[in-house]
Amino acid sequence: MYRQHFGLTSFPFDKDIPAEELFVSAAMHELSVRLGHLVEMCGIGLLTGDSGSGKSCAARAMAARLHTGLYKILYVPLSTGNPMDLYKSISWELGLPVERSRAALYRQIRNEVTRLATEARMRPILILDEAHGLRSDVLEEVRLLTNYAMDAQNRLCLLLCGQPELRRRIAMAVHEALNQRVVVRFHLPPLARDEVSPYLAHLLRRAGTELPLFEPAAVEALHQAAHGLPRKINLLAHNTLIAAALQKAKVATADHVHAALSEVS
Repeated sequence: MYRQHFGLTSFPFDKDIPAEELFVSAAMHELSVRLGHLVEMCGIGLLTGDSGSGKSCAARAMAARLHTGLYKILYVPLSTGNPMDLYKSISWELGLPVERSRAALYRQIRNEVTRLATEARMRPILILDEAHGLRSDVLEEVRLLTNYAMDAQNRLCLLLCGQPELRRRIAMAVHEALNQRVVVRFHLPPLARDEVSPYLAHLLRRAGTELPLFEPAAVEALHQAAHGLPRKINLLAHNTLIAAALQKAKVATADHVHAALSEVS
């Protein structure tokens, strides 16, 4: 209903935003540079952040920038399961048949990665999302998959994405071998207070308006209530505009934010 009230062409806080149209905060820009470095090195990267901070969006943006003829993206959102589940998910992403034995799955993945690197001249990039929930034996299998000790150059680039717990787990003694091979580490912070207003303006512009639909006090209230996390800001801002439209207001106020809080809490 608020689209018509505010003259918007689309819902501004939709989660399906094309990677090239994502808001680039200072931290996102730095992360983009670091992920570019990771791809060049073809090593292991560790990306952490609170739930809703934009980790998956950042990984998606990285993948979108890569030439599809030179890179093959393997996206696996695996938060639970055993090594067999890991291998089955990777095999599916590679378009391989799902073998019954763990050893057969491991061999066919390694062989396909080698084929892509040597024959197709493509670099596979494995993105393991929600990795903070992976079991220790699964993390060890991930390390083994990326271990091409006889090669001068790595063949499989790996990006581990997860909540802050992932960084602590990787630092444990049992994962020392994996931890030593991490070449890029980055913790994605929430949006700073002065980034929330341009963030909202960016999304509203995509939805067809240059008008500032949130009063400064409303922006401050959004930042405080959502702790700067984009996903929470989006949900709360969406409900804030609903509250404002119901009162036929021209702009959203802090009172509308507080009213919306009761809807999302």
